[in-house]
This record gives sequence, structure tokens and C-alpha cells, in this order.
Amino acid sequence: MNGSPEQGADPLDQLADRLGWTFCDSGLLMRALSHRSWCAEAGDQPSNERLEFLGDAVLGLVVADHCHRRYPELSEGSLAKMRAAVVNTAVLAEVGSELGLGDVVKLGRGEDSSGGRRKSSILANTTEAVIGAVYLDGGWEAVFGLVMRLLDSRIAEAAAGPGSEDFKTRLQEVVARRIRELPRYEVVGTGPDHARRYTAQVFVAGEAVGEGRGRSKKDAEQAAARAAWGVLDAWDDTEDPEPSGAGFEAGTVSRHGDGDA
Repeated sequence: MNGSPEQGADPLDQLADRLGWTFCDSGLLMRALSHRSWCAEAGDQPSNERLEFLGDAVLGLVVADHCHRRYPELSEGSLAKMRAAVVNTAVLAEVGSELGLGDVVKLGRGEDSSGGRRKSSILANTTEAVIGAVYLDGGWEAVFGLVMRLLDSRIAEAAAGPGSEDFKTRLQEVVARRIRELPRYEVVGTGPDHARRYTAQVFVAGEAVGEGRGRSKKDAEQAAARAAWGVLDAWDDTEDPEPSGAGFEAGTVSRHGDGDA
């Protein structure tokens, strides 16, 4: 395996930090990182292919469950397109690269020398194997939190769709028109610099009406605005030009799984 950027630190411990999950069974993580080319050279070592198979199924279920709960207004066809937009080789390879899986995956000499650590297929398959390993080690709650940390902002982008309007702008316009003030955002960053995540809340008339997460402050604010818009879009058709705080309280968004993300 390639050396870690931080001298003296265990690369697998660093990976666990990036994943936000410490394995009870470290053997599962080792197996998830074992490409078949390495296993062929090492002899009698299980590859990550079975974990990849499991991770693919678990990932699809987590994303489908989240989208079904989070976007009740979308049709089956729209939900399927959203899932396909984030559960694919290109996205999973990007996630694997962000996690640094290319540095720690165990490859045979030939695969390693031919640039295997940068191959999209290997990065994507290893990402699925790691997801499968987390599921076996920690169960549904652990793997749901992991997938949301990795894909939540991408799912929100897929829900908005290509060329869709800026939800911050849309929310600002309707709020300004109806109560003549602007939404207020509060953003908190967590995690190390190389894996920083942001959580944003948007407030209208003093009430929290949406929450979102993202890899940047901008992404988190957009996700929060999108969540708020889903609650408040009916607002524009009401007769009362100044909705009460009670109306906002009833519309406060809660997101399935967010407490574990």
C-alpha cells in the first residue's frame, strides 16, 4: 500500500476517521480493501468481491429509503433517476478518491504498476466493499449514517436536477414577498480539514424551517433552502400575507437519519 500523507500514522486509522466509523472487526476493513489481483498473488486470501456485492445492494437500499422518505412528492420514475444519478461508477469512484481508498487498497504488482489506484472501476468497487463492511460491522444505523455523509449533498443536487433554479433565491423571493424580510442561515462545520462537512439551518420569522448538509457551506445552505422550500412552497398561494410563527413551527423539517449522519 502507498504511504499515508501523515508520517507515522496508521493509514487504516486515518481511513476510519474519514469514514466516521471505527471497526469492531478490523478484518472486515482489510477484506474490503483486498482486490482480487492482490489475493491472486498472496494466495488463499478472500477478495473484496463478496463485500462489493453486498455493499452494492445495501447502498441502493439506503439511497432508495432516504429518497422515498425525503421526497414524497416525486414519482417512482423520478426517484429511480435520482438513485441512478448517485449510485453509479463515476460518483462512487469520486467518493472513493475523496476517502483516499486508492492509497490503501491492496493491489497486485501488475495492477498497481498499471495505475490501478486511479482506476474508476477499482475505486467504485472498493467503495461498495467498504459500505458492505460497515453494514456487517455496525448494522443499518451505521451504514445509513455513512452513506448520508458521503452522498447526502449529491442526492440533493440530483433532486434539484440539471438546470434547476437556485433554491436559496427561490426561498428568498417568496419570503421577502410574503413577510418582507430575508431568510437567515446558520452554518456549522465539523470534521478534519480534508473531510470537512457542513450543516446549515435556515430560519424564517425566527423559526427553523429547513436543515441541510453538504461538503461546502454553499452546498449545505442550498440543501437547507431546498428542504424549506418543500415545506413552504404552498405558502405563496395563501391569503394571509404574514404567516404566523405557529405556521412555521408546523412546517419545520426533520430528516430521516440525520441524527446519525
